[in-house]
Amino acid sequence: MAATWAENPRWAVRSVDTYAAQCEKCSKWRVIATQEEYEEIRSKIFENPFVCDRKPGVSCEDPADIEYNATRTWVIDRPGIPKTPVGFKRSLVLRRDFSKMDAYYITPTGKKLRTRNEIAAFLEANPKYKDVSIEDFNFTSPKVMEDTIPEDARKVNASGSGRKGKASKDAA
Repeated sequence: MAATWAENPRWAVRSVDTYAAQCEKCSKWRVIATQEEYEEIRSKIFENPFVCDRKPGVSCEDPADIEYNATRTWVIDRPGIPKTPVGFKRSLVLRRDFSKMDAYYITPTGKKLRTRNEIAAFLEANPKYKDVSIEDFNFTSPKVMEDTIPEDARKVNASGSGRKGKASKDAA
């Protein structure tokens, strides 16, 4: 199964900064070079599980590229989500309160689409994308792994004051 993660600092941009996939054989995490390559792996994970030797010069004998730990906030993507259509970009943004990630798509024209209805309207208004199916878009967001959420964010969320995205000085 594949995973992505975002940086921990509360002031950082909360988008995915690194992509990784976990080897089915040895369970080690391997960094995936690009979002496109990651999406290809994720979209075909059931029929072609990820293994270390898919990366050139890498085997299960090699150390993991990255360790699952709380130095980053990890999010686990659902397997089988379709690869984003050519020209579009799937973007994931972590909410300030670390409760979840929001998924949206950026069109080839730069427009941000947040719902299937917006995608349907865009495809209908732009006949040059007639070969793109609405089924190629999925707004399922990855699961934020609670054990990797920064401690100060957990305290703010537990107190209920983090819902608006502002942390009190006492929360740290």
